[in-house]
Amino acid sequence: MLIYGKQPVYYLLEHHREKIRTLYLAKEVEQKEYSRLMRMGFEIKRIPGAAAQKMSRSGNHQGFLADTDAIAPAALHALAQKEFVVVLCGITDVGNIGAIVRSAYALGADGIVVTGLKSLAFEAVLRSSTGALYDLPVNVTTNLYDAMTELKNAGHTLYGAIMEGVDVRSVAFEGKRALLLGSEGAGIPARAVRRLDQGVKVSMAHDFDSLNVSAAGAILIDRMRIT
Repeated sequence: MLIYGKQPVYYLLEHHREKIRTLYLAKEVEQKEYSRLMRMGFEIKRIPGAAAQKMSRSGNHQGFLADTDAIAPAALHALAQKEFVVVLCGITDVGNIGAIVRSAYALGADGIVVTGLKSLAFEAVLRSSTGALYDLPVNVTTNLYDAMTELKNAGHTLYGAIMEGVDVRSVAFEGKRALLLGSEGAGIPARAVRRLDQGVKVSMAHDFDSLNVSAAGAILIDRMRIT
């Protein structure tokens, strides 16, 4: 699996260097830094910028690319045993998914279930999460209702981000819980809304349309933490 960009590559260097097979450098680094990288135990190859552009398919590699171990999806049953799970309902944009993964990991969620997709572009999500995907288990389940049933049977209270929900600040959270986030266009399907235990929302201080799903998700995840 190819990861590129200075920030995600350096996240792996600092936290998961054992997963890096080959580090490709398309720019000069200071000798002290190069010596440090050489001691980490993986192969380092210097490549021209044109080769880096081709490898990254013209992505913003910033001179740093890494061939890494692939990420294996987590089992739904295993995630259902966790305390706090975030469920994505039909969110397909890898930038939004990566941003949610990053926030969920930083704010203490235990895992993410991605529904509505047959497969997930793990490489792209790992890049957009700046490496956090290596630290947060993610399951890919095509059917949202299968995921809801599994979580409910495991004892989770099901919360969903909906416009008609109550202010998340007014809810006292405890025990196993799952937060459903819908796509910005369609939201959470009506059938799924009817199966929620509670709808929640981020109340606006000013009259405004809505927040990006990754921004709203970060706020809701933070409010749902049990400290």
